[in-house]
Amino acid sequence: MLIDIFHDFACPWCWIGKKHLFDAIAQWHGEAVRIRWHPFLLDNSIPPEGYEFRSFMQARKGIEAVALQQMFDRTRQVGERAGVKLDFNQISLAVNTTLAHQLVALTPEDLKTTLVEAIYQAYFERNLNLGDRETLISIGDAVGVNTNKLRNFLGSHALVNSVIAESTFARLNGITSVPLFIFNNKVRVDGSHSVEVFKQAMTRAALMEKSNLSEVVGAHSCAPVRESGVGSR
Repeated sequence: MLIDIFHDFACPWCWIGKKHLFDAIAQWHGEAVRIRWHPFLLDNSIPPEGYEFRSFMQARKGIEAVALQQMFDRTRQVGERAGVKLDFNQISLAVNTTLAHQLVALTPEDLKTTLVEAIYQAYFERNLNLGDRETLISIGDAVGVNTNKLRNFLGSHALVNSVIAESTFARLNGITSVPLFIFNNKVRVDGSHSVEVFKQAMTRAALMEKSNLSEVVGAHSCAPVRESGVGSR
């Protein structure tokens, strides 16, 4: 089964959705699963050094500090139930994730999922700047990616353009928020859902393998800056 995942590392719902999906995969007894990771840049205008996190989020959401904290608390609680640690009180930077998606592109297929998890942990648990090249090289090295390859290509003009082009292509094809999961090009699940919903989506996709039908399910997601901001409901 092929599962295409559109996501951004700055989106907490993407990490929660990933955790639920992989919990569902662990319980899956059907055909072998292959994952393809796709970038969806929520805000590529953020500079490499990032912006101060809370003021940026208040401006993006158009809400006061108390309401922002309440939003973070609700999301953190959902993350805790999923087994994901979202330490919003520690995060100091709103980050540009283009380099992080480049790192995924440079990583061998058998290491991509491990790397993706490490990048989410680096941001939401360790408050690392995903716009910093050396930080990302260190993350890649820790999961076994060839550092010489990273130093030669990470941040290259061609790779930057490739990530931006794929993200833009996703928008042009009607993707407006993440996470988005597409199963066998048949069943589309928008947003972060429960393990049970993902299990049902996998079962449904397997049954629809030879049909021309498709389905869409929606839930919590993150939308880009031109849309409704991070954590649209």
